[in-house]
Amino acid sequence: MANDDFKGCWPVAPTPFKPNGEIDKEGMKRVIDCMVDQQVDGICILANYSEQFLLSDEEREILTRLCIEHVDGRVPVITTVSHFSTDIAFLRAKLVKELGGEMLMMMPPYHGALMKGSPQQTFEQFAKVGEVGVTIMVQDAPLSGIDLPVPLLIKMAKEIEMVKCFKIECAQAAAKLRVLVNEGGDFIEGPFDGEEGITLFADLEAGATGNMSSAMIPDLIRPIVLDYLGGNSQKSENQYNHILPLINYENRQCGFRATKVVMKEGGVINSDFCRHPIPDLEENTKKGLINLVKNYNPIALQWGK
Repeated sequence: MANDDFKGCWPVAPTPFKPNGEIDKEGMKRVIDCMVDQQVDGICILANYSEQFLLSDEEREILTRLCIEHVDGRVPVITTVSHFSTDIAFLRAKLVKELGGEMLMMMPPYHGALMKGSPQQTFEQFAKVGEVGVTIMVQDAPLSGIDLPVPLLIKMAKEIEMVKCFKIECAQAAAKLRVLVNEGGDFIEGPFDGEEGITLFADLEAGATGNMSSAMIPDLIRPIVLDYLGGNSQKSENQYNHILPLINYENRQCGFRATKVVMKEGGVINSDFCRHPIPDLEENTKKGLINLVKNYNPIALQWGK
């Protein structure tokens, strides 16, 4: 049975950079404040949509401290601690606990295209990190190239006390969520939809109780989740169909750059810079995004004006 602590919308915070590539610490604080004003249920930091793969270890620690301290308990914080090295993932998790972070998110261990943890190695890594004593969300995403079969996920939920939540964003996510929820029962406390909400309504029908989108429009996504969980599926579906063109544009045309573009347009951050080798968003694509998002007027587009 899903836990009420793990429902609603828990978006990923982008990492703002200055035009010279330095981390914009004040911009990061403004991102956090904007997300709190979006009435999110939690905030995820240092995820793939935070460009975690472009951050040094020192920068990760700086951002972990800055974000958890600046949130200051206003909402729960999920900190991504994924690493191929179990020892490094464990140390990252220990820091989160020391700082009072509420949750961790982890992908299975992988490095590049060929070094992938086996099911047993994946289980052992999550079990080791679980010893830290912080709730863990398993991120089942295609980026790792690792298949996480439902029986393995259920075994982890049953045998590793801190593994409680599952963000499913693989192909045919709804079908996997449905089996996971039905067969995992009470051990699956937080079944989550991901990938910007591109499959959100199907995932809700399959049993998802939470969503992890980007920070672009969580104020528009959260009511869809809560209305569905509250029994108003038709209203939820209508709202989802209304914003689906924008979700699709973000997912298929922009990726994680969309949130930065919208937040810059809305005065949340001063720059939408992405570090090399990530290219700037193509100018016409950027204009198309801004024109489209103006039809919905989300909080991120007006917060800093």
